[in-house]
Amino acid sequence: MTALGWFERLGGSAPGRWVFSRIVCLRAPYFGSIAPRIQMLAPGRCIVRLRDRRRVHNHLGTVHAIALCNAAELAGGLATDATLEPALRWIPKAMQVEYLKPARGTLIVTASVPSISAEGIPGECPVSVEARDAGGETVFTARIAMWISRRRSG
Repeated sequence: MTALGWFERLGGSAPGRWVFSRIVCLRAPYFGSIAPRIQMLAPGRCIVRLRDRRRVHNHLGTVHAIALCNAAELAGGLATDATLEPALRWIPKAMQVEYLKPARGTLIVTASVPSISAEGIPGECPVSVEARDAGGETVFTARIAMWISRRRSG
């Protein structure tokens, strides 16, 4: 079953979203380092909640830059995966980031993916990600270049 299929099955409740988030972190263990909660997943969009906890802080007491990058890659990857047809696959090729202000408090990380046509495959797809604080201010943005290719048969 696809990530989107699992989310559609589990994502209708807070406990289900927690279980889905744990499944994602078991499949890709490094994401567990930020203890994300996937709030929404649909073709072209993913929303991840990143709680403000000591384990994601830097020496200044704000959310660490790499924790923000990790959340961006998670949201961007899930949004891309939910957008692709099953015969396609993705991998991050590059990421450009901007840290706009100190990231404090619980953050909402939102990824947006344009529609992907199989005609331009293999090819690059730009994924936009932003992190907003509780006041709705954007604290971080990223552009991830996802490389889209066909899955190998067999």
